[in-house]
Amino acid sequence: MRNRLSLAQQLFVLQLAVILLLVGSGVVLVVLEARRDSRADAGHQVLTLSSGLAQLPEVRSAFTEPEPTHTLQPLAESVRKATGTDFIVFMATDRTRYSHPNPEVLGEKFIGTIEPSLRGERFTESYEGTLGPSVRAVVPVETADGQLLGLVSIGILQEQIGDEVRRRIVPVAVVSTVALLVAGAGSWAISRRLRRQTLGLGAAEISRLYEHHDAVLRNVREGLLIMDPGGGLTLANDEARRLLGLPEHPEGRPVRELGVAEPLSGRLGSGEPVHDELCVYGDRVLVVNQERIEKDGRPLGTVTTLRDHTELESLAGELDSVRGFAEALRSQAHESANRLHTVVTMIELGRPQEAVEFATVELASAQELADRLTSEVEEPALAALLLGKAAQAAERGVELTVTEDTAVAETDVDARDLVTLVGNLVDNAIDAALAGEPPRRVSVTARTEEDGALLVRVADSGRGVDSANLDAMFTRGWSTKRAEGAHGRGLGLALVKQVINRYDGEVDVNSGDGAVFTVRLRRR
Repeated sequence: MRNRLSLAQQLFVLQLAVILLLVGSGVVLVVLEARRDSRADAGHQVLTLSSGLAQLPEVRSAFTEPEPTHTLQPLAESVRKATGTDFIVFMATDRTRYSHPNPEVLGEKFIGTIEPSLRGERFTESYEGTLGPSVRAVVPVETADGQLLGLVSIGILQEQIGDEVRRRIVPVAVVSTVALLVAGAGSWAISRRLRRQTLGLGAAEISRLYEHHDAVLRNVREGLLIMDPGGGLTLANDEARRLLGLPEHPEGRPVRELGVAEPLSGRLGSGEPVHDELCVYGDRVLVVNQERIEKDGRPLGTVTTLRDHTELESLAGELDSVRGFAEALRSQAHESANRLHTVVTMIELGRPQEAVEFATVELASAQELADRLTSEVEEPALAALLLGKAAQAAERGVELTVTEDTAVAETDVDARDLVTLVGNLVDNAIDAALAGEPPRRVSVTARTEEDGALLVRVADSGRGVDSANLDAMFTRGWSTKRAEGAHGRGLGLALVKQVINRYDGEVDVNSGDGAVFTVRLRRR
């Protein structure tokens, strides 16, 4: 079930909430600071003004008059209007008012704190009097020698302070609104870009996709490589690292820096599409597929898959050998039937002596090779392969000779590797002999040398091998024959080279009256 909000929308809402919180907190702090400053300014103003009035000679002399109100009320009102304060109250020490903005309360008691001023102190306070809440200052009026005559209190109403705060907050509100709009627009742009990049998916969906993606990459049995347009490796799953022997954390590096050998390195670096191409890489046979990836016409790189066909190709080689054996048996059965008919007919014609001689010669010729191979070659798979190839070559019109010095003792070369090596060399030699002029011959030598190494030499009477092709003939795809089958030709010698590399061997190719392949496999 999809989330109601995508990841981009959630981020947009979160950013808006953070921006609103920050801007709101800033505005509140500015308001509180402006209010504090306004109250402090008001307190300083009224305290300074009160102290100045208390020092005036006419104020001091007025307190000594029988009716201080006649002098102090006009003075207080003129000063109040001139300074913009809300009230100026002159009072006696018993709180009796001598001045007030409201003449009706003259003679009544002052409401507020006066005790510190009675002790000769000046102070400010916030207090709610007859005119409302105010910030006021109370200062003693004293004679020159310090005798207390009365008190003066000047105040500014909170309403006037609030007006000042509101006046100061207007620019802050404008700036905050603009900042909020700009930040909101930026957050919207970021969320829109993020929405395009995340395809509108929510956080839970992205997490689930990543988990599935990681699980598939780790458990899929095909190697997967993703290259960027510049040839750098973007992603390699575990199977690809195993097949290619890649180091840890290869992402972001060019393929050639990762030790990937040719021809696979060239395939990956080219970025060209490849479809089901066999590639012999090290001791493995890989099936390579590669495709370009694009989005909205913009190249994103290539994706390459690698399938390990080593076991499959080995089994296919064994199957080919079995088919060869079956074909050889069929050929031998066919020939045996012909010979048997010949022997029976000769007996019916009354010529038994000639029949016996004919049968004996044929049996001796076939049995000689079989006896020699079974006695000199201790690996039964190799002996059976040579017998089968001899029969197969004879049916195709090629004389296959196993040389007299063939002798293979017990070896640590795997039987399947022997079949792959000798079978492919002999098959190529038979095909080469058939392509040449008669007489068509193939010679095979296999022997164990004194140091335990295995030597295999296969010669044919074909046209030989061009020296210019010596380096290329052991790579996948090289062949002098027309391509056949789904994967074409050119795999046999590549598999031979794979076996040679596996046993740290060497191969030598000579061309004269035909081609001569000499392979030497060292004992491991």
